[in-house]
Amino acid sequence: MRVDEETSGPAGSSRGAGRVAAFDLGTKRIGVAYCDSRRTLASPWGTIERSGDPGRDLEAMVRAVREVEASTVVVGLPLSLSGRPGPAAQAALREADGLKRALVPLGIALETADERLTTVEAQRALRASGKTGRAARGVVDSAAAMVLLQAWLDRSP
Repeated sequence: MRVDEETSGPAGSSRGAGRVAAFDLGTKRIGVAYCDSRRTLASPWGTIERSGDPGRDLEAMVRAVREVEASTVVVGLPLSLSGRPGPAAQAALREADGLKRALVPLGIALETADERLTTVEAQRALRASGKTGRAARGVVDSAAAMVLLQAWLDRSP
């Protein structure tokens, strides 16, 4: 998988119908968001605490996808401001590849999407709503996943 290509599952284009789950892959937590089946509004789902075991983290992501009944998954790529993949984007691509291998047998498509500034935007929105410090730390990853997913939805045909 390359940074500059979108990937999809066996059903062809993943821009069809059904719910979408999105993941913001952090080093301590994975932010999760999902959208309605009409693909109009993204909502936060929560976070998955990193376990230190990539296999367990992958299983937790698959459980979240199943729980929200997603037909498509979007994984954020933390590209540099220049748009180039750095070490974080390469790590996200490796993790997305493992997730894709787990989802393809389930008929669930996976795409990657540029997530530059989603955390910054999520932090700004949380501050505006009065959440700061520890209160914001617990939800910023899910909010970033929501920002990522809403941007992806807004770009969809």
